[in-house]
This record gives sequence, structure tokens and C-alpha cells, in this order.
Amino acid sequence: MALLDILEYPDPRLRTRAKPVDAVDRDIQKLADDMLETMYDAPGIGLAATQVDVHLRVIVVDVSEDNSTPHILINPAISPIGDEFEESQEGCLSVPGYYESVQRPERIRVEALDRDGQPFTLECDGLMAVCIQHEVDHLNGKLFVDYLSPLKRNRIRKKLEKSQRSATR
Repeated sequence: MALLDILEYPDPRLRTRAKPVDAVDRDIQKLADDMLETMYDAPGIGLAATQVDVHLRVIVVDVSEDNSTPHILINPAISPIGDEFEESQEGCLSVPGYYESVQRPERIRVEALDRDGQPFTLECDGLMAVCIQHEVDHLNGKLFVDYLSPLKRNRIRKKLEKSQRSATR
């Protein structure tokens, strides 16, 4: 397994829409394994392939306290269950150091393929639902800062650009 580089906002590659995975093969399984290792190392609770500059519909999620419940979702499709919304604080490995409130459907159904290419359906709520929705947004070229006011989004972008310039000196 290998640690992958995580793209940081406002990198334009984060806006790329991911393509569906045609076949779950060794390369996709290795990607998922590397993404899990990268997510745990960061540390985070979710990571989309888009964030590591691979534009395929693959996400990994583990909201457990002890990193014991990894989920690999290939070609995930989500749909809300009911019309209840929940607001929660979100952060992002691609937007380091920033946390803001985002409103999302409270319960969702996810249809995806697992690491072996087998289809499955998952219904979830709480942190798991928030995390999956956040990561699927990445696959669609959307970031959590897109839910914020233009003023807040611009302020975060400028601060991150400044810190990125400082880091490259």
C-alpha cells in the first residue's frame, strides 16, 4: 500500500467529475486500499478518489473511533430517505483546518459496488450519511465550501492559497 497526495482547495482538479468504474479489478482494489491508508494517515473519516487526483467513482469511509469499520463504495449512487434535513459541522482533507455547518438529508440510501465488485445497498443516517454525501459530492466536482456564502468561501480560498505559497518557499 502507498500513501497518496491529497489535492487541496482551490486546486482545479478537485472540480473534475469522476467517471464510473467499468470493472472492479486489481488496480481499483489497490486504489481503494491506498485511499484507506491515506485517509487513516491524514487522519480523516472519508476520502474520494478525486481528492487524490484519480477521477473514478470510488470513495472510502470509516466513521468508527478505532478505524475498524472501513467501507469501500465503488460507483456510489445516493438517494435521500424522507425529507428531513440535518445541519452538522463538516471538514475536509482537501480544505485543511476549516469546519463549517452544512445542511444535508438526514437519512440516505446508497447503492454501490464493494471491493470485490459485488453490489450492495446501505441505509444510513448520522455521521455516516453526512460523510458519504460529502464524498459523493467530491466525485461530482463539488466541495463543502460550495455550500457556504461566497464571502466565506473566498476567505477560506485566500487563506489556503497564502499558506500553500508559504509552504512552497
